[in-house]
Amino acid sequence: MQPRNMSMSGVVDLAAVKAAGEAKAKAEQARAEAARKAAQGGAPASAGAVPPSALVFDTDETRFESHVVPLSAEVPVILDFRADGFEQGRELSLLLERLTVEANGRLALAALDVAASQNLIREFRVQALPAVFAVVAGQAMPLFQDFAPEAEVRAVLAQLVQIAEERFGIIGVPVDPAAEGIAPGPGAAAAEEPAGPYDALLDEAIAALDADDLDGAVRAYRNVLAADPSNSDAKLGLAQTELFVRVKDMDPQAVRAAAAGNPRDPAAQIAAADLDLAGGHVADAFGRLVDTVKVTFGEDRDAVRVRLLEMFEVVGPDNPLVTSARTALARVLF
Repeated sequence: MQPRNMSMSGVVDLAAVKAAGEAKAKAEQARAEAARKAAQGGAPASAGAVPPSALVFDTDETRFESHVVPLSAEVPVILDFRADGFEQGRELSLLLERLTVEANGRLALAALDVAASQNLIREFRVQALPAVFAVVAGQAMPLFQDFAPEAEVRAVLAQLVQIAEERFGIIGVPVDPAAEGIAPGPGAAAAEEPAGPYDALLDEAIAALDADDLDGAVRAYRNVLAADPSNSDAKLGLAQTELFVRVKDMDPQAVRAAAAGNPRDPAAQIAAADLDLAGGHVADAFGRLVDTVKVTFGEDRDAVRVRLLEMFEVVGPDNPLVTSARTALARVLF
């Protein structure tokens, strides 16, 4: 298993691009409504809230289906497989507990005793410890099957929270940090932030996608980036939408025939790689362009390299396929 694949993988689906924007919008609306009620003297923010430490708990195979899976529809649940006497894994487990509490309701942590969880061991294909997974909206994904430094663990968990919010509209559960005398962590601060200055333009892009107006979505994303070049939502949205603009009128059979007959033609290989990526064949798309870089020179090589870098934006910089392709590209270039 790839322990750090927390970015987009599989088919690059236009419907998924729209759904991600819609889910994120719903999450932001839920936060805004909670803030509005609190400001108007309605239900306080801590109504029905639990202490953050209540989201760190032991579970077993019986409660996995009855508790963990339903909970994953409200908050991403980290699964930490543990074993008595495995002291090397204790440090990672303690780190996960601390970061879960700091997340203030945006994460939960369920600890499983491997000796009593053999069915889940087989289901998750655990081969060694430590083994850390996540369940989001009933879907399992691997996080770690090796030790990792705190900075890396934090980065992966932050991406897990982002995926839960943007793909599923899951924003976590209410917690009351004051119940344990701790200050709100990064998650709580983020939950109360007002809408950003470019949210209207991002909403405009999603509306354009809903109307199948790809050109309009491209313009909206570019307007955001003109004023805020580091806006990650606009970068990802633009890269994905531009991919669909390029492939929407292609004749797949003709494009692939041209690529097969002209292995050194950068335009033919770039077009075929776009089809590969739009169809979810990420490794094929990357491999095709790396191989084309090997046999091209000058402006042709640069055009292929630039398109490959654009594809990295579509897939996401943390995807292990991107990491491998970057390494392969560097070897070819240098």
